[in-house]
Amino acid sequence: MALTALQVKNAAPRERDYGLADGGGLFLWVRAAGGKSWRFRFRLDGKQSHISLGTIDKVTLAQARQLAFEARQLVTQGRHPGHERKVVRAKAATSRANTFKSLALEWHKHKSSRWSVGYANDVMEAFELDIFPQVGSLPLTDIKPMQWLQVFRRIESRGALEKLRKVRQRCQEVYRFTIATGRAEYNPIADIGGALQTPATRHYPFLPIEEIPELISSIQACPGHDVVKISTRLLILTGVRTAELRGAPWSEFDLKNALWLVPAVRMKMRRAHLVPLSKQAVAALRELESITGGYTLAFPGRNDPAKPMSEAAINQLLKRSGYDGRATGHGFRHTMSTTLHEQGFSSEWVESQLAHVDKNSIRGTYNHAQYLEGRREMLQWYADLLDSLSSSTSDPKNIAVLEKHK
Repeated sequence: MALTALQVKNAAPRERDYGLADGGGLFLWVRAAGGKSWRFRFRLDGKQSHISLGTIDKVTLAQARQLAFEARQLVTQGRHPGHERKVVRAKAATSRANTFKSLALEWHKHKSSRWSVGYANDVMEAFELDIFPQVGSLPLTDIKPMQWLQVFRRIESRGALEKLRKVRQRCQEVYRFTIATGRAEYNPIADIGGALQTPATRHYPFLPIEEIPELISSIQACPGHDVVKISTRLLILTGVRTAELRGAPWSEFDLKNALWLVPAVRMKMRRAHLVPLSKQAVAALRELESITGGYTLAFPGRNDPAKPMSEAAINQLLKRSGYDGRATGHGFRHTMSTTLHEQGFSSEWVESQLAHVDKNSIRGTYNHAQYLEGRREMLQWYADLLDSLSSSTSDPKNIAVLEKHK
């Protein structure tokens, strides 16, 4: 006969433990020392067994019956309810331990051996700013599509659509990694793409060479940190990538011999890059040395000198200087390439200076050394051209008649 809630409540201890059957293998177990709990008795593989379903203060009669029903279903399938429960608990414990942050850090460590240091730092900075504070502590498999939508819309609301695209892509890569390693089965981010804005395809804006001196003057007149201003001048003079510049330690610079060696670990294409420095670039670095020479990094962050200058610092300076939408840090590479090609400099020199890898690795290694002196002359000509355009006696229309140093 089935139990009632009143019988469960009034069941009193006796000299020995005893049970009151509810039916279907479920019974109330009353201990002589006090305390009442639910048990489910079953027979599997010819053996009598039982499992506990919880105490009455935590599991009601109705809940106990539901748990007993689920256990009976497992027994019918030849599965031990106690063993199955241990598996479920183990998976839950693993899920709690496998937070998005812990798995993202594991993914980052796995991937970063093939990245430049600058790129690896940029990826981690994006996680720490926009992802970890929101969902980093949550089990990865518990994060729902709506939660991810809220995370990404915070970035979208800032108008940072290109940043949103990159961050969303990296988060999806974390899911692909965890699925491949057997710790997730589903990528919830894949379902929300249509609910987010996407950046329009565009090329980096860049200025023609004759407008660069005016930009430099505007930057110098603009309120801002001198480190960022100097870094912008050096981007213009060297044509390196922004990440390669921001992450540079002082140990990479040989100012006496006017050379900068960027190791392979910091290069996008994972090949060391030797950058000859014009007299103007050396002067800019000497000026910078008086400001940051006491730090490991040449371009340290304002809040934490152990970290590189912010990824957005240079573009923010350009924006404040009145060049928003007209110039970017990356765009200076385009200006250099266009100008040097138009002036007839060797394409191999230009491409080598921009660290565009030669598809022939043997030839590329040979050219790395072969082009050094040619690139040194080329960059000095480029720096002199900018100085010439800055002088009041120079006519920007007469670039073609300026002396070329090949």
